[in-house]
Amino acid sequence: MLLLRSPQEAYRKVDFDARIAGADPQALVTLCFEQFDTALGTALWADAHADNGARSRALTRALAALTALQMGVDPAAPLAPALNQLYRAARATLLGSVPQFDPAAIAHVRRDFADVARAMAGTA
Repeated sequence: MLLLRSPQEAYRKVDFDARIAGADPQALVTLCFEQFDTALGTALWADAHADNGARSRALTRALAALTALQMGVDPAAPLAPALNQLYRAARATLLGSVPQFDPAAIAHVRRDFADVARAMAGTA
């Protein structure tokens, strides 16, 4: 399977798998935020360079990271409603950018998630 990927993609996959192995829940959330941020950055870069394939793959990775974050929300947690609202809004923006890419909206979502990640890092 790795032979079908570029060397960079294969390295990214191996690195990702290694980081997941043995990670605690907080580390997994941090990893999902990192993956989400990287995917959105790649989507923005790909759009600026008219690389529709890379943009599509990046949006798919961002949606996968977002799905993992959504699945990991503890419904009993005090911030669960706010996180669920953030994740739903982000998903709607990403899906809306599939047929008509909106770099400003994607950049806005990316900034919002960076703010949340910084807040989480400050409380950890």
